[in-house]
Amino acid sequence: MRVGRNCWRAFLLFCHKLMRKLWPKGQPKGANMSGKLLLIILDGVPLRNFTRLFGNLEGWVEAGVAQRFVHRAPLPSISASCYATIHSGLPPQVHGCTGNGNVFHLGVPDIFSQARQAGKVTGAVAHSFWSTFFNRAPFDVVRDIEYDEPDSASINHGRFHTMTGYGADNQMTPCDLDLFASLTNLCARFDLDYGLLHTCTLDSMGHRFFHESQQMDHACFVMDEMLAPFIPRWQKMGYEVIVTADHGQDDRGHHGGRGDLQQLTALYYFGPAKGPAQDSEIAQIQLAPTILSRLGAPIADGMQGEVFLRD
Repeated sequence: MRVGRNCWRAFLLFCHKLMRKLWPKGQPKGANMSGKLLLIILDGVPLRNFTRLFGNLEGWVEAGVAQRFVHRAPLPSISASCYATIHSGLPPQVHGCTGNGNVFHLGVPDIFSQARQAGKVTGAVAHSFWSTFFNRAPFDVVRDIEYDEPDSASINHGRFHTMTGYGADNQMTPCDLDLFASLTNLCARFDLDYGLLHTCTLDSMGHRFFHESQQMDHACFVMDEMLAPFIPRWQKMGYEVIVTADHGQDDRGHHGGRGDLQQLTALYYFGPAKGPAQDSEIAQIQLAPTILSRLGAPIADGMQGEVFLRD
C-alpha cells in the first residue's frame, strides 16, 4: 500500500506541474490551450500591396480560411521602432527605440521572455536587430548568427542575418524560400511553441523601385507564391499563423512618418480564434498581448493593448 500511495503522490505531482505549464499564472481568460503560433513579418508591405498583389492570402480570406484585419504602425513608422513595438507591446515613446540607428537591448518583457516564463520553446529566423533587442547586445556576428540555447530566457533557437553592405545596388537580403524553410526546420527539430520569421526583401524592393513598378508587382507575387505552401504545412504541424508587416510605404518607398500609406498594412490570421469584423483596425501594441494569449503565456503588466483574438 505504501508503494501504491507513493506512486499516486508522484502522479499527482506530475499532473500539478503539467497544469502549471499549460495554465500559467497571469494567463488571460479564454486563452488558446494548444499554445503554438508562428508570426511571419514581411517588412514594409503597405496595405494596398497585400490586398492587390497577394493572391494566395486574399484567396484564403475569400474562402473563409483566414481573417484579415488592418494593422496600424506607430510613430515613428520606421522598421526598428516597429520591431520593438510588435514584440514588447509598448509604443516607441516608452520602449525608447527611435529608429534604425538606435538599436539596443530593450530589457523589457516581450513575447520571447514571457513565453519562456511559461515554459515555451522559442525560435527566430530574422534580421539581427531582433537578437539585439530581445536576446543580447551587441550582436556578435560569429556567436549570434546561429545558436541553440535551450536554457535561454528569451530566444532558444536563433538563425539571424545582418544585411551588411545593404544599399540601392545590392539589397543583401536572403532568399525568402530559404528563410521559410529554416523556420520550418526549427519547428520540426525543436518543436517550437513560438516562432518568429522576419524578412526585409519587400521593404528593400520598395526603397529601390517604389510602388508603381513592374519590379514591385513581381516581387510581391513571388513572395506570395513562396510563402503559400508553408502556411498549410505549418497548420498541419499544429501552429496558428499570423502574417503581417511592420509598416507600409508611400509611393516613393518612404516610411517613418505619418499617413495611411506609411502606417497601414494588413494582418492575416489562420487559426480557430475569432477576431473583430474584417478590416477592423488593430493597433500595433495589440500584437504582443494577443500572441501571448494564444500561446497561453502571461501578459506583462506594461502591455496595455487589447487582445483581439479570442476563442
